[in-house]
Order: sequence, then C-alpha cells, then structure tokens
Amino acid sequence: MILRDKAQILDAEGMRRTLTRMAHEILERNKGVENLALVGIRRRGVPLAKRLAALIRDIEGQAVPVGALDITLYRDDLTQLSYQPIVYRTEIDFPVTGKRIVLVDDVLYTGRTVRAALDALMDLGRPNVIQLAVLIDRGHRELPIRADYVGKNVPTSRKEEVAVMVKEIDGEDKVVIRERED
Repeated sequence: MILRDKAQILDAEGMRRTLTRMAHEILERNKGVENLALVGIRRRGVPLAKRLAALIRDIEGQAVPVGALDITLYRDDLTQLSYQPIVYRTEIDFPVTGKRIVLVDDVLYTGRTVRAALDALMDLGRPNVIQLAVLIDRGHRELPIRADYVGKNVPTSRKEEVAVMVKEIDGEDKVVIRERED
C-alpha cells in the first residue's frame, strides 16, 4: 500500500498554538493543577503530554506529573498486529488513585486505543476523573468515546490516514492527511 501526502493540516507553529490552547482549556476545566496528572499513550501521545505539561508549568508556575502508558497488551487487535508485537514500558511514577488524569493521544479514530488505555490505566489504580485530550479527532468512532479536549477536528474518509509527526520521534512537527493510492 502506497500512501501519498494529500494535505497538511498543521505545521510546527500551528501545533504549538493548538497545544497552548489545549493547555489553557485543561487548566480552566480542572480549576488549576491540584491533583492533576498527564498520561501520554505511547508513542506520540507521550511527547504531546510532555509538551502540554511544560505549557501548563509556564502558565501556572507549577509542574504536573507526566507518565507514559503502553497499551500494547490491552489492544483488542493484538493478534492482527504481529506475532510478536513490540511492547514498550509503562512509566508512571506517581499514584493514579485519587488523581485527575488527562490521557493524551495524537489521533482519535475508532476509539479502540482509548478503550485499551482506560483498561491499562484502571489496572494501575482508581483515578477520581479520567479526561481525554487528542491533537486530532478524525471521526469514524466504533466505540462510544469522546475527547474532552480536541486540538482540531479533521473529517476524513476511511481511505485516508492522519499522520502526526513530532520532533522527538520524527524530526519535525506537522500533521498531514495521507491517501492510499491504488
């Protein structure tokens, strides 16, 4: 399958502005940083969570804890991924029980990744609240899951893919829509 870039949705500056707005929304809804923690879903949710935490620190003058959640073994399509899926580490060095957790991911699509993340997070404790922040919501939900904070809604067809690139992993910041060429 060959994918070609169809359109650029966000450039580096657009991502920065979008994340800044989302950080303000998170602070407003949670009335500050008390009991707040961010948990990024591996892979690209982690650098986005770290960026949101840095923005929140800059705005409020207080740091919030950030964790990284691996959902590989919680996926409902594990057998379709590979015979030996790559399992990363979950790195959450704070108790989740009693916290206001903001799960962070790059793209919300079917909702299955978020369902797996909720299962993985609940195995670590019982948060008071779990909220969801996504950079891109592309629609096509298969489960009743909705983000609390959305950077950008991008309606797509099922033939398209939304690719979020972050400097920490990909060497550049941008969001593009890619289309399959037959």
